[in-house]
Amino acid sequence: MHAWRPLLPTDIPAVSAIAANVHPGFPEDDAIFADRQAIAPRFCFLFEVDGTPAGYVLAHPFQRGVIPALNTLLNTTPPAPDTLYVHDLALLPAARGTGAGSAIVERLATLAQPLGTMSLVAVNGSVPFWSRHGFVASADPALAKKLATYAPDAAYMVRTMVAFSPALG
Repeated sequence: MHAWRPLLPTDIPAVSAIAANVHPGFPEDDAIFADRQAIAPRFCFLFEVDGTPAGYVLAHPFQRGVIPALNTLLNTTPPAPDTLYVHDLALLPAARGTGAGSAIVERLATLAQPLGTMSLVAVNGSVPFWSRHGFVASADPALAKKLATYAPDAAYMVRTMVAFSPALG
């Protein structure tokens, strides 16, 4: 049995362990994971396989075209957010191939509708995954310096939300 469920404050040690396994080149303090869960709990989820944590996603309302620095507390969301920023999606090998990644991206897309876009920094060769889910790399030169602090292959990506209209079909 595998399923996504809301991420709880008590799940932070599991998130930290998964992050260390999946993203060893992007270390972040537990306080960062707790911060994201605290400021936007409705956008943070834990994936379990047979009751064992095997993945997580942290997302929060933010400003499009702005990239938060790694390992930095936000403490709050901006007053007029216009994007759902996907801070991190990490899946252990036990969760891969289950459809968990695609399922949570679409769940977040539903939640992001009122904000108009979703955005993220793709790393570790994940651009093809995000592209399959409607994200497009932004070539904004103003972001180059911040992207370089993530990784040489980091790409800022945006997905525009399109509301379903029965009249359109």
